Amino acid sequence: MTFVNFNTQIMSDSLAFSPNITYTRPARCGKHKIFIGMAPGVGKTYRMLDEASRLKRDGIDVVIGWLETYGRPETAAKALGLEVIPQKKIQWGGLSFTQMDTNAILERQPQLVLVDELAYANVPGEERNKRYKDVETILAAGIDVYSTVNIQHLESLRNQITQMTGIIVHECIPDRLLEVADQVLVVDVTPETLKERLLDGKIYPIEKISQPLENLFTRSNLVALRELALRQVADNIEKKEIQEANRLNCNGKANSANVCNIHERILVCVSCEPNSLRLIRRGAILADYMNAPLYVLFVNNPDHFLTKLEALHIETCKQICQEYKSEFLQVSGCNVAEEVAKVAKSYRITQVLLGQTRRSRWEILLGGSLINKLVRSLTHIDLHIISSDK
Repeated sequence: MTFVNFNTQIMSDSLAFSPNITYTRPARCGKHKIFIGMAPGVGKTYRMLDEASRLKRDGIDVVIGWLETYGRPETAAKALGLEVIPQKKIQWGGLSFTQMDTNAILERQPQLVLVDELAYANVPGEERNKRYKDVETILAAGIDVYSTVNIQHLESLRNQITQMTGIIVHECIPDRLLEVADQVLVVDVTPETLKERLLDGKIYPIEKISQPLENLFTRSNLVALRELALRQVADNIEKKEIQEANRLNCNGKANSANVCNIHERILVCVSCEPNSLRLIRRGAILADYMNAPLYVLFVNNPDHFLTKLEALHIETCKQICQEYKSEFLQVSGCNVAEEVAKVAKSYRITQVLLGQTRRSRWEILLGGSLINKLVRSLTHIDLHIISSDK
């Protein structure tokens, strides 16, 4: 499965440079394409090399800045024919290390540079302590970059992945790298295929697969990581689509409401009824399961003055929202269904939870059912009606 946003042309004019590494301001920043996957072995590096080889055949000046083959012959073979910038040798703590030579890349001034393992750290004491900072420097010089990373190295998912897999992630990249990237491509295979590759010795040597099999490569972990990778990139694309739609909307060209919802968003409708607290908890469970943001809405009728007990109840709802890291929304209006519909549209809600009505049939006949009104107005939103008797 592939998610791509903002088509970009890799063809760009090489910039002039001097042997003293004195650069003029580039005409543009380089374009960044990130190949992301759920785990090692899905084929990110292979896919990156494959695309780069095709570009080289088309006349694009491509070099390898950093490559990790991990002894995989298919990956190493794919790199043949591509120029490799020699690695920099560094002595630190009595040991010898190799590192990507960013200055050599800037001197060489290719059109496109390949940088494997974006999340890796540099040797302590270097000018830039993280490889992604080297990439940012290369991009600022007007050079395009292809890079690879696994989903577990995303900063915002660090703790969640540790809780899911038990594996502590030490090296991370900030989320903004995905947000500002010109293209993000998910290199995806099924958990079964990936485990097969591992057992065949295509990811690590056979003698070293026992530990990965018991840790990262359990089926439950791979399923969870795959879902995170697909959801994260889908959400990232949706954010960019909304930003673009809003930009066009400011110019009278488009409407952000027409952008398709990819990521789930949960809205819980609460009232002064006691079951509101249970509704919030049910919404929190659903939001956690779907890895979705949670909103809680209270529609205050301006014709009804809240009693002290009711005001205390709403305050308790707000406190529970803080506990679940959700956003509490309060609006004023006499038409509850209309206000719910407005909020749902504004916040791009995909799922709405509300409690079963306690009104009598006579009251429903006279005033109409809130649920029926919402069904008619929220045509593309799922409604969850929670029983008040449980």
